[in-house]
Amino acid sequence: MNLPVLSLTALLIAVVISCISRINVGFLSIAFALIIGVFFGGMKVQAVVAGFPVSLFVTLVGITLLFSQARVNGTLDKVARHSVKLARDSPGMIPIIFFALAVILATIGVGNIASAALLIPIAMAIGEKAGITAFLMAIMVGNGANAGAFSPFAPTGIIANDLMGKVGLIGVEWRTYFNTFIAQSFVAFVGYFTLGGLKLFTREAKVCDELKEEVEPFTGKQKFTLGVIAALVASVMLFKIDVTLGAFVGAAILTLSRTTDEEAAVKMMPWGTILMVCGVTVLIALMEKTGGMELFSDLLARFSTKTTVTATIAFVTGVISVYASSSGVVLPAFLPTIPGLITKLGGGNPMAIASSINVGAHLVDISPLSTLGALCLANAPLSEDRRALFNKLLLWGLAMCIVGAVVCFVFFGLLL
Repeated sequence: MNLPVLSLTALLIAVVISCISRINVGFLSIAFALIIGVFFGGMKVQAVVAGFPVSLFVTLVGITLLFSQARVNGTLDKVARHSVKLARDSPGMIPIIFFALAVILATIGVGNIASAALLIPIAMAIGEKAGITAFLMAIMVGNGANAGAFSPFAPTGIIANDLMGKVGLIGVEWRTYFNTFIAQSFVAFVGYFTLGGLKLFTREAKVCDELKEEVEPFTGKQKFTLGVIAALVASVMLFKIDVTLGAFVGAAILTLSRTTDEEAAVKMMPWGTILMVCGVTVLIALMEKTGGMELFSDLLARFSTKTTVTATIAFVTGVISVYASSSGVVLPAFLPTIPGLITKLGGGNPMAIASSINVGAHLVDISPLSTLGALCLANAPLSEDRRALFNKLLLWGLAMCIVGAVVCFVFFGLLL
């Protein structure tokens, strides 16, 4: 078996294992890359390990450390509890408020998974007492978190922009964000209003205890934390400060000022996801060196045309993401194929294909087999039929494979 086939086979095995087990395929991918590169390709270990994305790793560590600190000292939780009080007079507005809050938190750098983990317990508790189904709350919080996930400040956005930059898509960070935001928001609100959200606006308001209770004001440490986060966002947007530099400086300030518990924050960081992304990237780098990426692009091109590629790639990434990590496995595997795919098809819009990969991979994340869906299921109220909710979330996730293909074909195939 030649090197291109070996490296592609290793990637496909890693993807399958990530779908059927809890094994971190980042470690597995590095092992595959070393075995193939050293024993079959005659490469030195250093040459294989050179594929480790050091810059991406450092950026992810800085961003996730800063916002883990903000979670540990209760700043983000209090932001959420203050915000939901805006919806006290309208049950129909409660899920919308949570959607907006998830977007905001994910956008400023908290990220989709961390935002959902923070908001879902609150959303489910309030939803139960306000007479809102757990399914509707899951749709709005999950899709809201993903709508803000591709911010240049957020882990998923950092991963996507790093991978897109390597294939020539440079300076499109906010375009990537808004493409995903529009698609995710469109699907979320259509689903919300179609599946029962509209009826909530015609129902008499039912005010729950959580919305009646006064939330304690921010402490001095929490206000200081908000100031540091605001300074980071402003410095990056207005003064073009590198987000990695800003995040580490902000994290250091919070640590030195004893504003938060650094040890607890480090433990809360998503190390598994960070190492998964970096490990898969090592294997992808080896594929590029051995010709495996060209073979993968050729395989994808056989099922696509210049007209249908946005729909096809969204469907394929969606199907895989129902079971596997969207940012940890799917993005590192598919975004690098864009140049080769366009060459095989005889043309195409790289931004449209990248947006289809990003959207297709994340629209399905409310599946209970994915992290966001699992969080929703785990935090559902005791009064909720867990089996029925599991089936609804799974059906939603599978349906999003097709919906994602249609949305990407229209938004990025016809309109972009």
